[in-house]
Amino acid sequence: MTEHPTSFDRPPTGGDPADPRGALLRTPVPPRAPGAALPAQGRTGETPPTAGADSSGAFEHSQPGAEQAAEPDTHRPRPTSDGVPAQPGGAQTGAGTVPGAVPGSGTPAGAERRGAPLEPDRRTGQPTTPGQPTPMRRDGDRLRFVGAATRRIARGMDLDEIVMGLCRATVPTFADAILVYLREPLPVGDERPTGPLVLRLRRTDRIPAERDTESGFTPAAQPEPTELDTVGSELCEVRPGSALAEVLRGVRPVFTDTPAARAALPELLGDGRDFAVPDGRRAILAPLRGRRRVIGAALFLRGPERVAFEADDLLVAAQLATHSALGIDKAVLYGREAYIADELQRTMLPENLPRCTGVRLASRYLPAAETARVGGDWYDAIPLPGSRVALVVGDVMGHSMTSAAIMGQLRTTAQTLAGLDLPPQEVLHHLDEQAQRLGTDRMATCLYAVYDPVSHRITVANAGHPPPVLLHLGGHAEVLRVPAGAPIGVGGVDFEAVELDAPAGATLLLYTDGLVESRLRDVWTGIEQLRERLAATAQLTGPDHPPPLEALCDEVLDMLGPGDRDDDIALLAARFDGIAPSDVAYWFLEPEDAAPGRARRLARRALARWGMEDLTDSVELLVSEVVTNAVRYATKPVTLRLLRTDVLRCEVGDDVPQLPRLRQARATDEGGRGLYLVNRLARRWGATRLSTGKVVWFELNRG
Repeated sequence: MTEHPTSFDRPPTGGDPADPRGALLRTPVPPRAPGAALPAQGRTGETPPTAGADSSGAFEHSQPGAEQAAEPDTHRPRPTSDGVPAQPGGAQTGAGTVPGAVPGSGTPAGAERRGAPLEPDRRTGQPTTPGQPTPMRRDGDRLRFVGAATRRIARGMDLDEIVMGLCRATVPTFADAILVYLREPLPVGDERPTGPLVLRLRRTDRIPAERDTESGFTPAAQPEPTELDTVGSELCEVRPGSALAEVLRGVRPVFTDTPAARAALPELLGDGRDFAVPDGRRAILAPLRGRRRVIGAALFLRGPERVAFEADDLLVAAQLATHSALGIDKAVLYGREAYIADELQRTMLPENLPRCTGVRLASRYLPAAETARVGGDWYDAIPLPGSRVALVVGDVMGHSMTSAAIMGQLRTTAQTLAGLDLPPQEVLHHLDEQAQRLGTDRMATCLYAVYDPVSHRITVANAGHPPPVLLHLGGHAEVLRVPAGAPIGVGGVDFEAVELDAPAGATLLLYTDGLVESRLRDVWTGIEQLRERLAATAQLTGPDHPPPLEALCDEVLDMLGPGDRDDDIALLAARFDGIAPSDVAYWFLEPEDAAPGRARRLARRALARWGMEDLTDSVELLVSEVVTNAVRYATKPVTLRLLRTDVLRCEVGDDVPQLPRLRQARATDEGGRGLYLVNRLARRWGATRLSTGKVVWFELNRG
């Protein structure tokens, strides 16, 4: 069937599914008598009169058979009964008859009279004049709307975005208002809810004033506040066996004029609120069912001034409810994974860096993306005996939760090995063995450094990691020459350690390759840019003052461009303050009976030189007890060292690996009270096993 153009652009009105305006309906024409001549063609852009046209100018369609014979390439439109619902105020007179038309005339009743009653357009709600083309709601319209709506819903990543996408896609194209109820609390995955089914009104939305351009439909004008604004209560408990429970169990959307839905509305909206729901088929109640259970409900509402819902609109509501429920299910699962990732980050990365003598620390960690909040990069600072500190940075291959778990295992292993005070190359060797035990494809890079603030030296061992950068006090930045080594997990590779100077005021920067390598630059170009950035930052504070650590870390991260975040980034900065030689006293004592008395005299002289005579009695007593225990079992000379920092620290070392144990001495025991006195008088104390023996230490406040 061929339809005449109604505008100057002459759109194909027969069957183009991409036309958002839909098909245009004209008044039908009675069948043409057999043998009658075809109407003569007029000039371009003008529709010739047809048989049966009256003086009002309303034209009629010709018979389908004749049109097909004349123009075989034209599309055959759908029957009007499938796409045209009964208009408000009109009577349905036939499958192809416009409501309100006079049967047999092909002209709307009263169209020839001036001032004929106006009927509202069923999409825009605006009045239309008789004879004006009326948009027809076709199946193609619904498909386009469902496609646009599901795309908008699918764009949401979290719960609020999905619910908002449902509301924005629905109002005003499909409904004038929507109420979205969700289960409180929402179940996660396969969790079985324990409490009663409680629905909370998550969001409600009405017709916005702006145009919804995404779906291609023109909304009605912004209405004045109506009774739709008063619909809905905050909480609703679904009682087992109630009408609402039965509707939700049915899963399929229903019109609210059905007995079951009408009985369920007071329970959902609250007593006395169901009167605000429009009468007739102007409300649809659609359960929201996730993968395993009902997680909520959506109530679509149309005002009295708008045409009622049709039967096909139930299918549209079902599609919207299904996509929204599955999206909410996935959003809840994603939220749980994000929570687990946050917990992994908090537990596998240090929350606070330790306060170590002679060194200041700062750190940063940036995930690869917001959706991957933790990966395989890690850093650590571990206090060691003798006021030393171990600085560790590593990178496990991958960004998954598995990489994060392997990172946690390697970090725990590194902390355990550091507690044994093993050399850096031995620590990497044991980490390599641990990675091979975890799996054949568990690869990682790691850099392990030990800083000694007394000797102002640093020992570094590397396992395939980018080299550290040392920023000197004068502003010169250099890339330390350390052997690259093989990554952890290769197996059968020896690691080498180098010892370098660590002058006071210098800053050591340890980092992972995500800082210097990306798709836009190679790793050595990034290292050179990092070195230049550090040198430029140091020039801002002058040659005598190093830049603040926190500001330095921020400046380093600012070198990243928009496309440089391809990997996780772990950053550890260490400012070497060191301990001055004048604040250190060190002696060797032979393992003999006179050693405790000599230790007391040496400690007394050192305290007098430092002006700390008020601690003499406590220090002499505790040094005597610790040295006595060491001399009793030692076979090699015992070491005694005093360090003056913000506290007074005393360290006694021997060649016996067994650690002392605090115990409660009985009244008849002659010994066993030395560590009890240390525990009562010292600020802190401890014992650390070394590869050559052990060190027992205690600290006292300087007063």
